[in-house]
Amino acid sequence: MYEPIRTKSVHRMADDARNGFPHRSREEELDIQLAGHLAALLAVTDELGETEAGELIARQVARLRGAPPARHAGLSGAPAEALHRKAHALAGRALVVAASRADTSAAILAAERMDAHTAALTGDPLVAAP
Repeated sequence: MYEPIRTKSVHRMADDARNGFPHRSREEELDIQLAGHLAALLAVTDELGETEAGELIARQVARLRGAPPARHAGLSGAPAEALHRKAHALAGRALVVAASRADTSAAILAAERMDAHTAALTGDPLVAAP
């Protein structure tokens, strides 16, 4: 009446899943996530033409990934204000992840980029810390 199942089940028991493939630690996952946010920020930063900031971000991405990042080659044609808003949001995401993994250098860089993009959006010059 019913045809027997001829293929293996795609479902596994919980114990089998642990031994079947390698797992990443929380720190490794956060490294990957932070590198992704910074790489996206780098693309927007390159499009804005901010070469010095781009180099700082690229160094952080290279440190996290172990290889230099691919640099943004194409232009989206978006207005500068939209790019600054996008960069501000990406820097904020990077800041949250950097704080989660206690990466001080990446957190400082992300906070500085947020300040720079806020200043660009509001037209206020950045206030230098003494």
